[in-house]
Amino acid sequence: MQLTITNLSKSYSNGVKALDNVSLAIPPGMFGLLGPNGAGKSTLMRILATLQEADSGSAMLGTIDVLKQREDVRKVLGYLPQEFGVYPRVSAYQMLDHIALLKGVIDDGERKALVDALLQKVNLWEHRKRRIAGFSGGMKQRFGIAQSLIGDPKLVIVDEPTAGLDPGERNRFYNLLTEIGEHVVVILSTHIVQDVQELCSNMAIINKGRVLFAGSPHDALAEVKGRIWERRIEKGELDACRSAHRVISDKLIAGRPVVHVLSDSPLEAFVPVPPTLEDVFFSHISGSDRVTNP
Repeated sequence: MQLTITNLSKSYSNGVKALDNVSLAIPPGMFGLLGPNGAGKSTLMRILATLQEADSGSAMLGTIDVLKQREDVRKVLGYLPQEFGVYPRVSAYQMLDHIALLKGVIDDGERKALVDALLQKVNLWEHRKRRIAGFSGGMKQRFGIAQSLIGDPKLVIVDEPTAGLDPGERNRFYNLLTEIGEHVVVILSTHIVQDVQELCSNMAIINKGRVLFAGSPHDALAEVKGRIWERRIEKGELDACRSAHRVISDKLIAGRPVVHVLSDSPLEAFVPVPPTLEDVFFSHISGSDRVTNP
């Protein structure tokens, strides 16, 4: 079941155009939506999750019209927002059981089997009697994934899931998302390049409401192969370097800026470096919005 988004647009009353004719074809599997904060990712996620209306355009999940058949979408949707509320004094088991009941799993035996299976799947079974208030950030995110999987969804939307997680929790979350993405459309909205590089077979880069790139990470890297040049400079040289070259990113290493420049030809005093997905991201974003990595 493919998700097809065509010319989707959304503007707010303050004049901000959150989405500007966004078109994407998203097949089953992990799809990374990459962009800086404020790029329009969350607006797109909320529209697809039937929580917000678009001004124009269309979105089809198979034969389901996402914008018009909201109840049908919700039956096959799993959604993990950036922040989700739960009753903190309730145990993980009780909360998941309650959510399953709200989603229409009425039979007690069926619901118990479902909750048991989901807690096992997200590795929370041994913590099922603990209050959610005592969970770590990663455990709460895994619980969020468990609740999003109730109802055997065909579309799972995950908005900024790994912010604040330690490396161990991030890896566990990666593995869980990858397993889920084998059978359904999973949209991972994030500003963390590594999330997309680690997980996704297809991706898009969005900024200021516009799609700047859509394709596979492999195609994205091929786009800038042989065009990324690096140089370590003094802090006082940074402005001159930006004036002379297309600097796509700069970061301080041991107190000195290391700049990456996009160029089709060799540059004096610069060395060629293999491109990363971060270079791809900054090469697109720098054309529409200045990005500096401190």
